[in-house]
Amino acid sequence: MSNPRELHENTRLDHKAYPLQVFNNFCSHAKSKDCILYLHWHEHFEIISMRQGHAVFHIDTTPYDVKAGEMIIIPGGSLHVGYALEDGDVRFDCVVVNASLFNDFLHDPIHVRYVAPYMEGRLRFPVKPAENHPAGADCYPLLDEVIEELVARRPAYELIAKSKLYTLFVLLARTFMPTPFTEKSAEPYFANRDRYKKLIQHIESNIGEKLSVETAAAEVGLNPFHFCKMFKRLTGRTFVDYVNLTRINEAEKLLRERSLTITEIAGIVGCSNPNYFTKLYKQYKSMTPSQARQL
Repeated sequence: MSNPRELHENTRLDHKAYPLQVFNNFCSHAKSKDCILYLHWHEHFEIISMRQGHAVFHIDTTPYDVKAGEMIIIPGGSLHVGYALEDGDVRFDCVVVNASLFNDFLHDPIHVRYVAPYMEGRLRFPVKPAENHPAGADCYPLLDEVIEELVARRPAYELIAKSKLYTLFVLLARTFMPTPFTEKSAEPYFANRDRYKKLIQHIESNIGEKLSVETAAAEVGLNPFHFCKMFKRLTGRTFVDYVNLTRINEAEKLLRERSLTITEIAGIVGCSNPNYFTKLYKQYKSMTPSQARQL
């Protein structure tokens, strides 16, 4: 399904290295049929936790009645809109996450079998898990814990929120994955998934190497257009974004070691211009290399 570009929302997530964020929504004195969430779509997963009130959310034209205490899961790329069903205050939290948050597991065969089909869009979780299976309600406390971590922002909250959200997705996959999928061996979804894996390993092992899209596409046997399309579907990031993040993650490790200057680290990770390196580092880590070194 191709959704209208004018309805695409460029949802900016604050932390590019941890593309996970909560948005708290409050509609005071809403009237029945008032729009509480405008019509839009984006590439991220969205989980809505209803805190107060009663609403209907239309997801790709299908309506879902949601009351306080319930949650719904909106797949990436789906058009969605929400309306109040009763007069009164409406409050809900939206947890927005890009599938690239779990790229650490790309080489894990269990992840490939159980979670990747949902991250890649081959399968979809039920919009209202608790209505499809009693075990779906087991995810509610986990979602509350994720939201609490994202709101409180205590030290290392990103790791805790990520781990709890991953557990939530694993529990959902274990509950709802169709039997034919669980009985299959971890078959690659893309015909050349193994080539992509080798390319990713090459990127991670050769941090400072300049690698063009054309060269990378040739390595997996695709033209640049289809390469970029498949790379983003597999990793949740564009090729350039993935390379940049890999470089910045390596720079972060080197900054902690304190044995090299920032200029030397910039060169090691493939940034010949220290000013550009500083700008890129801040874009992904929300601080400058100098600030990171002081932690």
